[in-house]
Amino acid sequence: MTSGLKSSTLELLKRFNRAFPQFYEQFVSSEIQLQNLRLAYRLYKTRRAVIELKPEGSKSALHFAYRNQSFLLSDIFGVLAAYGLTIHGLSLYGQIRPPMLVFIKLLVSRGSKALTEKTAENVCRAIREALGGRFEVEEMLAVEFNLDAGLEQVQTEFYVDPVFHLPALVIEADNQPGLFYKVMYAIWQEDLLVVNANLLVWRGRTRLILYLLGPNESLIPEYLGHKIAEGVRQRLLAS
Repeated sequence: MTSGLKSSTLELLKRFNRAFPQFYEQFVSSEIQLQNLRLAYRLYKTRRAVIELKPEGSKSALHFAYRNQSFLLSDIFGVLAAYGLTIHGLSLYGQIRPPMLVFIKLLVSRGSKALTEKTAENVCRAIREALGGRFEVEEMLAVEFNLDAGLEQVQTEFYVDPVFHLPALVIEADNQPGLFYKVMYAIWQEDLLVVNANLLVWRGRTRLILYLLGPNESLIPEYLGHKIAEGVRQRLLAS
């Protein structure tokens, strides 16, 4: 796909891609790379988070782009939980060098259907309000869920990925309401920055692989990673 691009656009794309982990250019399609570059340009022009929800088949696709911060995923998944949305797919690509942007696509549904235009507008508005500190996610969620209830059958594991050369945290738990919010809230409490994510939902279990940077956007040494994995597990069991 990149073969038909102007040389100036190709050079811009190469420079843009240097801020991502080593695997980004190798494993991420050129179509997604270009899409993320366009989203980054919109961010640059508007200085506002890009938040869009559009139908995609029988589901809706949420596209999000902004400067990566540890609280982002907690806010986003909290809003989705508050609106009773089911998450079917997740892709996340975060930069590990300035400007530290993150690009997220989530496939969601409500009642096994794509969101109505009105609901999509409300969700996007709520995410923007949450990022601005004007929408209290926890207060709204407390009406729907018992946030003090721990998750069931939680397993966590830390390792340094030999291909991606990034610290990785595996979190596996039984499917239950508020699961993603509680996981991302625990990640925020540990002050971790997610720069890539894989999701698998199978036979009533959810498995998340989160590639991370530590506090102050630093690499996480292995001895500390194992402590973090156990700390996240305890937070989730006792949340």
